[in-house]
Amino acid sequence: MSDPLPGGVGVSRLCVYDTVTPDGRPGGSPHLHLCCSEAYVVIGGRGAVQTISGAGFAEHALARGTVLWFTPGTVHRLVNLGDLEIVVLMANSGLPEAGDAVLTFPAEVLADPDRYAAAAALPDGGAPGTDPRAAYARRDLAVEGFEQLRAAVERDGRRAMAALHTAAAQLKQPQLETWRRRWEDGAFRAAQLTGVHLDALARGDAGHLMDARVHALDGPVERGRLGMCGHLDTYPLRRPEE
Repeated sequence: MSDPLPGGVGVSRLCVYDTVTPDGRPGGSPHLHLCCSEAYVVIGGRGAVQTISGAGFAEHALARGTVLWFTPGTVHRLVNLGDLEIVVLMANSGLPEAGDAVLTFPAEVLADPDRYAAAAALPDGGAPGTDPRAAYARRDLAVEGFEQLRAAVERDGRRAMAALHTAAAQLKQPQLETWRRRWEDGAFRAAQLTGVHLDALARGDAGHLMDARVHALDGPVERGRLGMCGHLDTYPLRRPEE
């Protein structure tokens, strides 16, 4: 297999949804990640990302050239104010797009794994060409819960986040071992390899430099997958050596 991207990150190109949500703001589905940080590099258009955390609600402007990132537990919602396009960098080999995400549905949906699974599912997994109406419906339900959460945090402070965090952790229990393997094979292995190289260099051994390689991808493996925040162009994390 070819080498993973630096640090074992995942990368995708995102065209943020531009249809209007129930509160009148066009954009994506609010959600949070349990294990992973995520970064945005804005490559076109303008918009904002709304966040809710223990620090409260905030809105951060996005324009071409903006780089913004956030840590696990940050509820985030992209708002598209005109042709917003982003390169998304995701920790742990793209784990956020492989399960490490919980949508901010209303509390009664989050409390029921079956209801949550039904509300979060998309026909054919959101494969390119899928009718986007199901993605818009789940987004709108997540916006409803987002507004409820925002009101609770503004009223009760950071303790209002606890119920969401508990529900999210319970929903994702069945996936934790799969996540662990992905982390061990990606970011953890990459960090360990750096340690091996440092140890070798400390001994005066630079032999690993003879194994230098270059990798290139001609383009995404698929274009237009329905994601939580918009249409995704996705890249393979690894591919067979040629």
